[in-house]
Amino acid sequence: MKQLISALVVLTAGLASESAALEPSHGIAMHGKLRHAPDFAHFSYVNPDAPKNGVLRLGIQGSYDNLNPLIVRGVAAAGLREYVFESLMARAMDEPFSLYGHIAQSVVVPDDRSFITFTLRKEARFSDGRPITADDVVFSHKLLRDHGRPNHRSHYSKVDRVEKRGALEVRFVFKAGTDREMPLIMGLMPVLPKHVYKPESFEQTTLQKPVGSGPYVVDRMEAGKTITYKRNSDYWAKDLATTRGRFNFNEIRYDYYRDAAALFEAFKKGLIDVRYEGDPGKWSNAYDFPAIKNGLVKREAYDLGFPSGMSALVFNTRRPLFQDKRVRRALTLLFDFEWINKNLFHGSYVRTQSFFDRSILSSHGRKADAFEAGLLKAHMEEIDGEIFAGRHIFNRANLRAALKIFKEAGYALKNGRLVNGKTGEPFGFEILAASRSQERLFLNYVNSLKRAGIAARIRLVDSAQYQRRRQTFDFDMLQNRWGASLSPGNEQIHRWAAKYANTDGSFNLAGVRSAAVDAMITAILEARSHENFVSSVRALDRALLSGNYVVPLYHLPKQWIAYWARVAHAAKVSLYGYPMDSWFYKGAGDGKTQ
Repeated sequence: MKQLISALVVLTAGLASESAALEPSHGIAMHGKLRHAPDFAHFSYVNPDAPKNGVLRLGIQGSYDNLNPLIVRGVAAAGLREYVFESLMARAMDEPFSLYGHIAQSVVVPDDRSFITFTLRKEARFSDGRPITADDVVFSHKLLRDHGRPNHRSHYSKVDRVEKRGALEVRFVFKAGTDREMPLIMGLMPVLPKHVYKPESFEQTTLQKPVGSGPYVVDRMEAGKTITYKRNSDYWAKDLATTRGRFNFNEIRYDYYRDAAALFEAFKKGLIDVRYEGDPGKWSNAYDFPAIKNGLVKREAYDLGFPSGMSALVFNTRRPLFQDKRVRRALTLLFDFEWINKNLFHGSYVRTQSFFDRSILSSHGRKADAFEAGLLKAHMEEIDGEIFAGRHIFNRANLRAALKIFKEAGYALKNGRLVNGKTGEPFGFEILAASRSQERLFLNYVNSLKRAGIAARIRLVDSAQYQRRRQTFDFDMLQNRWGASLSPGNEQIHRWAAKYANTDGSFNLAGVRSAAVDAMITAILEARSHENFVSSVRALDRALLSGNYVVPLYHLPKQWIAYWARVAHAAKVSLYGYPMDSWFYKGAGDGKTQ
């Protein structure tokens, strides 16, 4: 009898727990608890009383030929995803990875995260006044799964079935064994109007003004040169906690410039309001123009709360020349960071040692823990011993060590040239550049390569050609930056998974095909505790570093920003800096009106 009563108590407790777990929630966190309560008024990093006026003018280097940011073809105009197309939920920038109801007022997610149910706000509207319904959500999922970017196709194919449970309710049920990030991935899905977009033409580039549900609409544009967004006076979400203190300008204008020099000159003249500076030379020497001295332009440096990410020279391992890991390691040893940092960047940079540098997720300086060791046990033939022990360091160039590795890989130095020991073919390759600043960096690397008898060539191309060659992997080496957050997840699949090594438009630029990398990505997505999640990310870091897929470059220890005093940001910086949508117009600090 006691056993029966105990069983009933356990069963009742389990049912009560399941019932509680299935209660609608105002948000969802990847790990741990939400920071903001259901009745929160606004995010912590905005000014809720920010005035709603003025014009924000921003600058972009390059060009654009497309107003659809959700497809591979073409180069999309800046700002479309941020200001026109909204998601079901809004991401909080003061938490590692938490979402709060936006188009969806609430969500239901079980403990095993096998599905997520969205209940939409009845007041949600597209910019043409039509209501957002469950039909639009179902349509958006199918459209992006079948015709969207590679990451969308991958994410949304993990949905086993979609259940329309009413005019304003949709449930996504995930395939068995799907990762725990999927409910959040669906929360970030952009919602498109079914009555506007057609599957048969969706993948074609277009300059037709888009229809979304966001705070802005495209007002004026000149293809490839400028685009202006005008705030929608009938924006349905202007009083929500997720938008309060955000989207404060009447207009946001992006102007495109051919090169970095023209872009900086435009900022100095007051044609651009905000500039995030990444060039130490400019930060040290170029910010001495009159507007700085008169206090019309402000400069700030602040700490960031998220990983540095990886800026690197990428080996295209699809090329036979780079398929030997030893060759890639030797070429990494020939990059002279100390000289470049001192002579080009005033010693301002820090050498990047990890794909998640500057954070707890980095494996650098940390020996693999027991959980990591268990994950990597079956793949130790791929893992470098020094990296496993946390003793690796990318720093001073080492010609002698590089030549020794080249010799082991079958190359020899003859008459001052590095050649294949069997065929006699000279060792050489091309580095693809998109800007003069990249070209300057590459020239220094090329000079270091010459000391090892390597003839490397630099090819500078325009932005359109660069984008095409990048998307089709038509390069030997190029520079790329993979950003990082405190909650890496599904995006790692498209960057490193073997199944995307030959998918045009994917971010697996290096062509990584590694069982260890694939397994560590799976471990990240299956992690239930924060501790196991951190260990899984570090294990992925070790697998990527061991593969020598890139020549790690460097990062700034702080974020540098300069802006005209007519615009301002909130007092508190988020984990990810000052989001542009939280800035506001302060006044005509330059004596001009907007």
